[in-house]
Order: sequence, then structure tokens, then C-alpha cells
Amino acid sequence: MQNSKPFDLPLYLQQCQEKVDSRLEHWLNQQASVSHQLAEAMRYATFNGGKRVRPILVFAAAEALGADPDQAVDAACALEMVHAYSLVHDDLPAMDDDDLRRGKPTCHIAFDEATAILAGDSLQCLAFEVLAESDLPAMTGAIKLSMIRTLAKASGTLGMAGGQALDLAAEGKQLTLEELETMHRHKTGCLIRASVAMGGAIGQGSPAQLQALDLYADAIGLAFQVQDDILDIISDTETLGKQQGADIAMDKATYPNILGLDEALKLAQELNSKAQHALTPFDDTALPLRALANYIVSRSH
Repeated sequence: MQNSKPFDLPLYLQQCQEKVDSRLEHWLNQQASVSHQLAEAMRYATFNGGKRVRPILVFAAAEALGADPDQAVDAACALEMVHAYSLVHDDLPAMDDDDLRRGKPTCHIAFDEATAILAGDSLQCLAFEVLAESDLPAMTGAIKLSMIRTLAKASGTLGMAGGQALDLAAEGKQLTLEELETMHRHKTGCLIRASVAMGGAIGQGSPAQLQALDLYADAIGLAFQVQDDILDIISDTETLGKQQGADIAMDKATYPNILGLDEALKLAQELNSKAQHALTPFDDTALPLRALANYIVSRSH
């Protein structure tokens, strides 16, 4: 059961970020692209100051089941590549039309629209290549196939892409809370759930353990988006690394818009509590997951 020994989250985040960044370098360096500009755009999109939350969740879920987190590094890389591709496409003029991402020009601004689209396409393809080609001992054929299926479903029409379509269709419309949650469970939540599930596959958890981890992931996936919506109101452009107030400017449905700011803050804390409760069956091996849930609802950017 739970103990309350101190856990150094900043150190853990740094170590995980360094681990995944080193392996991302490995995979990107193996890409003998016929286009130097395309290769540079892929690297730009991948190494632009991301927090690496999804890869870190892969490591933490594997650890919660007693697995060696180093065996999860290729799965973590695949998640980050899909996430990076989604942000490149999300920022395009046809989507959210953003000029800034993490305080830097978005990929289509730094390069051009066509290159940004191709960089996103290539990162998505590379993610599945990484899963298929990984030579880590834990990455057996059965686990690779399971992960490819998990990531594909989380990325497509029943996951992130479907959620983005709902988001675009909702601009200028008044959504119910249920409709908003459905949109974000797909757009943001599915990839977060996939991160935890892929870590769980490395750890070869029991059905009950994997269900508990999925309940945790579902809660933090929604909490992540609630906090994003809150920060769009209470933070500033420099801290966010993107245009503050963009959701309001685009007339997007958000949790503060529907619930009010105070109730949105309350919802974030309720989702954190739900996530923490889901981890009750786990001992101190789940300390990173517990700390990450707290981080998600307290972050400033």
C-alpha cells in the first residue's frame, strides 16, 4: 500500500528526459533522409523543449509493475514522435494556425507549410518503425504487435485524430460538458492512456493492474486538458510558450468557459484524486505515477 517517503520529481523528470532524448537522437540519426530540410524539420519538431510527459508516463508505468524502465525507452520514443507530429499538424494554418510552440516559431513558420506536413508524416511513420525495429529484450514480437495496435488506435479516428476533428467542428459552438469531455478524451486523453498502456505492456501487468493503470491514465488525461484550459486564462504568453488567450480568441469551448474558473480548478483536483485512488493497489513503485498526477494539475505551462 502507499507510503509517504520523499520523491524527487524534478530529478526523475530530468533523468527520464535525458534518457528519451538520447534514444531519440539515436533513431533520428539513423534516418538517411533524401532531404536535408525534411530531416532538420523532423529534428526541430522533436527537440523543441517538450516536457516529455508521455514518454515519462511510459517509464513510470513500467516501473510501477516492477519492470526495468530502460526496456521501455523505444516505446517512449514512439509516443513522443507521434505527439511531436500531432503538434506540428495541430499548429498548421488549416488547424489552429499557431505561430508559437514552446516559445519558438512553430514548424511551418520555421520552415514552410509543406515541409511541416511532411515532417509530421515522417515522424508518425518513424514511430511505428521504432516499435517494429526495437532490439530491446523486453520488446518481444507479441509486445511489439500489441504496442503498434495500441498506438495506432490511440492516434487515429477513434483517438487523437478523431478528437482533433471534433475540436475543429466545435469552434464557435456551445458544447455541453459531456461533449467537451468526449472531445478531449480522444484528442488528448487517448495518447496519454496509450503511454501508460505501453508501459504496462513492458511490465506485463495482470488484467487487474492494467485496468487500474488505465483508470489512472483516463483521469490524468482529462486533468491535463483541464489544466491547459485554465492556464490559457491565468498564465501569460512567455510562461506558456504559446499565445495566451488563444482558445478565447478562437471561440473554443473550454472547461472554464463551461464551468467557470473556480469549478474548473476544482475539477482538476477531483480528477487528480481519482487518479491517486486508482493507484491504491500499487506500492512505492508507483510513486512516480503519483507525483506525475500532482504535477499535471499544478504545472504552470
